[in-house]
Amino acid sequence: MTVKSMTGFSASDGVHAETRWQWEGRSVNGRNLELRFRMPPGFDGLERDARQRCQDVLGRGNCSISLRIQREAITTEIRLNEASLRQALAVAKAASELAAMPPPTLDSLLAMRGVVETVDAQESDEARKVLEAALLAGLDQMLEGLAAARAAEGERLAAIVHGQLDEIAGLVEKITGAASRQPQVIADRLAEQIARLTEGDTALDPERLHQEAVLLASKADVQEELDRLRAHIGAARSLLEEPGPTGRKLEFLAQEFNREANTICSKANDIEVSHAGLALKSVIDQFREQVANIE
Repeated sequence: MTVKSMTGFSASDGVHAETRWQWEGRSVNGRNLELRFRMPPGFDGLERDARQRCQDVLGRGNCSISLRIQREAITTEIRLNEASLRQALAVAKAASELAAMPPPTLDSLLAMRGVVETVDAQESDEARKVLEAALLAGLDQMLEGLAAARAAEGERLAAIVHGQLDEIAGLVEKITGAASRQPQVIADRLAEQIARLTEGDTALDPERLHQEAVLLASKADVQEELDRLRAHIGAARSLLEEPGPTGRKLEFLAQEFNREANTICSKANDIEVSHAGLALKSVIDQFREQVANIE
């Protein structure tokens, strides 16, 4: 079974060195493939590669992709600001001479603001590339899970749609076998109507009556619509077995199904065909709702 849904969710967690992350992906039905990313500050550059990987896996749907980053510990470095220390020494020496007091100790000088600095360690380009490669591998894992979720939902959808096609086929055969579609039945009904209107006057030409019955039967004939419905059913079943996205083609077929059902209802000349036509429209509407979720 190759049917895939556009609805799914997946998440993947990972860790590299001092960095933890989590990818999340959610998708719902959409006309085309629309990707929206939420990336943490400093990782916006990943979006281009992430977008390409999503396009390689997903065919259609509105997809939201998010990345959360957590640094377990931040490596820091303690640096001596030599220029500030020289200035502090010069000021301390001048103050010591003016006050006739011993100069301050080294501890006092190092405690002065700006002499000793604590800064975050700079991440090398190579370390950054290794981290980004690990993040993209985590994205691939999340996309694999999302594709699997969409495929599992697709199997469920396919079973429902096949059942709806079976219902449509059954209603088509019911209308095909309706007694009211037989020309003789139409002729008898027409004769009854004419007899009722003319109060039993038999002056009407039987041949003309037959011609009118044939004309009425041709106007009420739905054979072409039934034939097209059978063709649409076959086309839909074939699409459900095709690889790749077929949802838009199935949506188009749903419109064609509905058009034929409307024509059958408009031509219905008895209660049996009318009820079957309305049931047909109901099943087709359910079919349309389901295929709207197929990729």
